[in-house]
Amino acid sequence: MKRQLSLVILCASLAGAVIAQPTQKPPLHGKHWMAITGKPLAATAGAMIFDRGGNAVDAACAMLAATCTMWDVLSWGGETQALIHNPKTGRVIAINALGIAPTGATPEFFKEKGYNFPPEYGPLAAVTPGTPGGICYMLAEYGKLSLKEVLAPAMEMAAGYPIDAQTANSIERGKERIKQWPYSKAVFLPHLGEEREAPEAGEIFVQEDLLATLQKMVDAEQTALKAGKTRKQAIMAAYDRFYTGDIAAEIVRGNREQGGLFTMEDLANWKPIQEEPLKTNYKGIDVYKLREWTQGPVLLQALNMLENFDLKKMGYNSPEYIHTIYQTMNLAFADRDFYYGDPYFNPQSPIKGLLSKAYAKERIKLINPQQNEPRPQPGDPYPFEGKSNPFKTLLSQRDRLLADTAGLQELDNFVPKHDAAGGQLGTLEFDLATSETAESLYNDRLLRGTTTVEAADAEGWVVSITPSGGWLPACIAGRTGIGMSQRMQSFVLDSLINPFNVVAPGKRPRVTLTPSLAMKAGKPYLSFAVQGGDTQDQNLLQFFLNAVEFDMTVQRATEAANINSNQLWLSLGGTQFKDRMPRPGSILLGHDTSQDVVEQLKAMGYAVKLGNRTSGPINAIFIDHEHGSLWGGSSNNGEDYGIGW
Repeated sequence: MKRQLSLVILCASLAGAVIAQPTQKPPLHGKHWMAITGKPLAATAGAMIFDRGGNAVDAACAMLAATCTMWDVLSWGGETQALIHNPKTGRVIAINALGIAPTGATPEFFKEKGYNFPPEYGPLAAVTPGTPGGICYMLAEYGKLSLKEVLAPAMEMAAGYPIDAQTANSIERGKERIKQWPYSKAVFLPHLGEEREAPEAGEIFVQEDLLATLQKMVDAEQTALKAGKTRKQAIMAAYDRFYTGDIAAEIVRGNREQGGLFTMEDLANWKPIQEEPLKTNYKGIDVYKLREWTQGPVLLQALNMLENFDLKKMGYNSPEYIHTIYQTMNLAFADRDFYYGDPYFNPQSPIKGLLSKAYAKERIKLINPQQNEPRPQPGDPYPFEGKSNPFKTLLSQRDRLLADTAGLQELDNFVPKHDAAGGQLGTLEFDLATSETAESLYNDRLLRGTTTVEAADAEGWVVSITPSGGWLPACIAGRTGIGMSQRMQSFVLDSLINPFNVVAPGKRPRVTLTPSLAMKAGKPYLSFAVQGGDTQDQNLLQFFLNAVEFDMTVQRATEAANINSNQLWLSLGGTQFKDRMPRPGSILLGHDTSQDVVEQLKAMGYAVKLGNRTSGPINAIFIDHEHGSLWGGSSNNGEDYGIGW
C-alpha cells in the first residue's frame, strides 16, 4: 500500500476532550477514513480500497464482498440493508436490497408441509439474492471505482485464503446438514470421509465456483466499458448478467434441483430500491433507520417513549433504568410483531402513527413502574394518523387465538411461573424451557448474528450496513458458489400474528437487520450497527443512550453491558409456535450485575439470567467535527475489527 495503515484495534471517544474510560480494546483514530467490519481480513479489504482512491461507499462494498466470501455468517446469496450519508446533498438515503419470496411461496404451500413458519434451512428457506444487486447499485450510484477494482480483494480470497477457526469450526459443526446439499458438500467439506471433514483453521480455503461467478460479473463490466458504456452502465451490465443471464440461470437450476421455488422471472423482476429512511429527533439528534420492512423503527419508537423520562437521573443500569428500558422495548416490539411488514404490499403499515410523539406518550401510560407486564399488547396507532384501525377485532381476540393455535389451555400460560426463591422462569406449558438444550437453542435463535459494515471518509460519505443471509450451514445454488438466503423464515403464515408480514410471492419478509445513522446540527454524528437477530435494536438503543445520556466514549459504549428482553416473538428459528413464542419476564443481564440489582428485578417479576455476552459485536464510527477526525468503536464480543488512517 502507498500509505502505512493504522492497524490498531478499536476504541474511541465521543467528544474531543473526554476523560479516558477503561476498555478492553484500545483506540482507533483516523483523519482520512475509517473501515470497520466483522473480520480483520475484510477490514483490510476496505483499507485497500481507500488506499486506491475509493470513497466510503467503495470501501463498504469491498468489505461486504469480502465478508460474503469469508462466510462471516452470510454469503453472496443473502440480503443487504444500508444507510448512506451523501455529502453532496446532505441527505441520508436508504438502500433496500432485500430479496423477495419466490413464485409459489404461499401460506398454503408451507402449511401443507406441516409448518407454522417457513423453514430455517435449505432451498425453501431462500428469498432471492439481494446482496450482489445491492453492491452493484450502491457502487454505480455513489462509488468512484470500478466493480473490478472493488471486487479484487474478494476475488483474491475466493482463489484461496487462510480460513479462520470460527468459520472452519462452524462448518464442522454443521456438516451433517451440509451433506444434504451436493454443491455445499463439494465446497465446504474438502476432507470428506476423514474424522474432521471441514477445513482446519489456517488452511487455504478455495472456492473455484464463486471465483468463476465473480469473474463473470467483472467480465460483463469490462466488456461494456470496451463497448463505450459509462462506468455506471458497465457496473449495471454485471448486475444484469447476475439477475437475467447465465449466472441467474444456474442459480435457478441449482435451487430447483434441490427442491426450491426460484424462477428466472423471480430474479429478473427483483430490483434494489432507494428509499427515504425513517427518522425521529431525540434531544436535538436526528436518528435515521430503515423502513418498516426491517425492525429499525423499533429504536425510533423506543426513543420517542424514553425522551419522556429522566434516564440520566435513574443511573446507568440501575433497577429503575433497566425496568424502564425493558418495558419500553417490549411495547415497541409488541407493535413490531403485529404492524411491521413490506410497505410495497397491502395492507399498509400505520408507520406515521407508530412514530407519532403523541402515540409514544399514550404507550408509556401502560408502564407499571413497580412490576413487569408479561403480555404487552400492540397499541392502536391509527387514530394518530387520522384513521380507524381495521384490525380492532383481531387485536381484541389475538391472545385467545394465539393460545388456541399454540395448543395452550389457559392464557395464564403466557405468564412466567416463579419458584420459591423468585425469578426463575418455569415451563411455559408447551415445554420450551424444560432443558438446558431447549434454553440454549432459544437463546441462540435470539442472538443469532451476521455481520456489520461501517465506513466513513473525510469528504463526508458515511455508510452503515447490516447484511445477512446465506449463513452456515448454507445451501449453495448449483455451480455458482452462491450460498442462498434463509430469510424466508422471518415471514409468518397467519395474520393473527402479523397481518402485514404474511408470506406472498414477490414480497419481502420483515427482517431484523437494522443499520443506523445519526445527524447532529445537520452533520453526520454517529454510524452504528450490530449483529444479533431480535436483539439488534435492543443493543443499538442502549449503545445510543450510553453515548448520549451517559457520556460514554464510543468504545466504552460498544463494550458496556446491555440488557436483553426475550419478551417478543422471535423472527428466526424453528417452524413451530413453541420455537418462536415470547418468554415473559425473561431478562439477560451482564454477569457482573450486583446481587442487589438482581434481587430487586426478581421482586418486580423478572426471570433473571446472567451472561458474559449481552450483545452482538457493536460497530460504530463517531465523526468528530470539532477536531476534524474520525473515531472507531467495536465491542469485544466477536472478531470484528477496524482500520483507520
